Order: sequence, then C-alpha cells, then structure tokens
Amino acid sequence: MRPLPAAAALPTLALSIMMGCADVPASQTVETRVVLLGTGTPVADPARSGPSVGVVVGDTPYLVDLGAGVVRRAVEASRSGIEGLALERLRTAFITHLHSDHTLGYPDFLLTPWVLGREGPVAVYGPPGLQEMTDRLLAAYAEDRRIRTTGLERLDPSRNVIEVHQVEPDSGGGSVIYRDARVTVTAFPVRHGTWEHALGYRFDTPDRRVVISGDAAPSPVIAEQCDGCDVLLHEVYSTTGLSRRRGSQAYYQAFHTSTRELAELATRARPKLLVLYHQLYVGGASDADLVREIREIYDGRVVSGRDLEAW
Repeated sequence: MRPLPAAAALPTLALSIMMGCADVPASQTVETRVVLLGTGTPVADPARSGPSVGVVVGDTPYLVDLGAGVVRRAVEASRSGIEGLALERLRTAFITHLHSDHTLGYPDFLLTPWVLGREGPVAVYGPPGLQEMTDRLLAAYAEDRRIRTTGLERLDPSRNVIEVHQVEPDSGGGSVIYRDARVTVTAFPVRHGTWEHALGYRFDTPDRRVVISGDAAPSPVIAEQCDGCDVLLHEVYSTTGLSRRRGSQAYYQAFHTSTRELAELATRARPKLLVLYHQLYVGGASDADLVREIREIYDGRVVSGRDLEAW
C-alpha cells in the first residue's frame, strides 16, 4: 500500500487499542452478520436508503459507505435483533468512493451518535479526498458543535474525535488497511468510470469472508478477492433494461456492471451467496428481472437485496 500524507497506517496493536477491541477468547464463537442498511442509488426511493452495508462481527459493527439514512437504519436493525448495530457502537466506517449518494449520511454518522452518547474516537477509512471532505463537514457544523459543547448540553468534545485514514491500495491487487481481534479488512481498487480512486473491501472474520464491490464496472480483482467467499455483495443493472434505454448507455457501461457481466464474474468468483445491491433499475427492470438475467448464465445462489435484510 502506498501511504498518503494524511493516512499514516497504524500498527495492529495501536488499532486494537484505539478501537477498544479486546481479544476474542478462542473458546468463544463469533458470528458474522451482513446487514443491508441501504440499497439505494441517487433515485429518491423512500423504500431504499442510501447505500450502506453493516458487517457485524459478534457485537462489533463495521460500516461500508454512509448513504442517506444510515444511522436510522442501523438503529432500526438493532431494535430488530442485531444488537451490534446499536447507535453507541457505530465507530468504524469504510468509504468506497466519494459520490454523494455514498456519503450523504457521513455527517449524520459523525454527529448524531455523539449527540446521543457515543464515546469516541471514530475511525473512517477511504480514498484520497476523504480528509478534505471530513474537514469541510466539521467546519460546516462548527457552530453546532460549539453550542453543544459550551452550552447547556455540555457534550464532551473528546468523545467526538474523528480519525481519518486515506488509503490507496496497490494497483495490482489488495492491501490490508485495518486489523483488530475480530476482522482483517483488505481494500482493493475497482473501476468506476472517471473516478480516479474507487475501492472495494474484503472482510475476513473468524467465520466468514465477505466481499463488497462498491460502485464498480466489472473487474477481475473482485473475483480474485472473493475466490469462493461466503458472501459477495455487488452492484448491478439490467442488461435487457439498458438495451431499451436511449442515451446514457456509455455512462452505465463505464461506471457500473450489467447482469450479464456480473453473472460471468460470479462464475469465476464462486461465492456461496451473491447479493445484489445498489440496483439500477434502468429500462423498468425489476428485482425479478435482475435475478432471472443472472441465472441465465450463473447457477449459484443469488438474491436481490432490500434494506434491512441480513445474512
């Protein structure tokens, strides 16, 4: 991994201490859950919050992307039985790229849990540009933070320390960017149109391997990172639907992955479960259409995910 000036990597021990992660006893069984906190796109569909995935290992959550509504979706999931997504536990996030639909929930993630009692520090990992985005968001809410810390609320500012880690994985594959007692996180570069920096993530936990594509055109690195993984979450649009659409075809083909391309990728990747998220319903396609088109080529298990579904 080539470190950037604002992204010095922390030693493994320091990461564990920073995140408050005690060692997991060898005798303790740790279960990993993958929760869709948001499967949406820039389309303002009230049934689909902005893109975000929770990887919950035991009682510790790790969020991938922070789309609009992420904090409320996490609270909703915790009240439905996934206690690891309780608001006060939301401390670690990984951003795939800086498109607005993947980051509109970022200030919510930074501020709302703090206002409601979360203790810091908070660690956020992502591509170059994340530090500047964070600085500007905190500046935008400077008066809010001043009133909350010096006014009648008397919130402790030390509980809202934000630690930003900009990462740029090796171009030839993935780089480990985070490790604690429960999980090792590998970042890998993906192709997303004209974005210079876009990432996918692999989570290796005691019981599962989970790979998340982020927004991406098809890439061999995603199949290589999965390589028989337990869950592959991948974005998708309908091949048939796009063929019915006039204009914008070049955009979709450069920035995203068609059902046909994903079926071919999944055949190489061999996931135990393929989960479609960030579905682009171009040409009037439905969830059933997306799954049907993939099954024409791919014979593995595939589902089209909805908000708050978990595996």
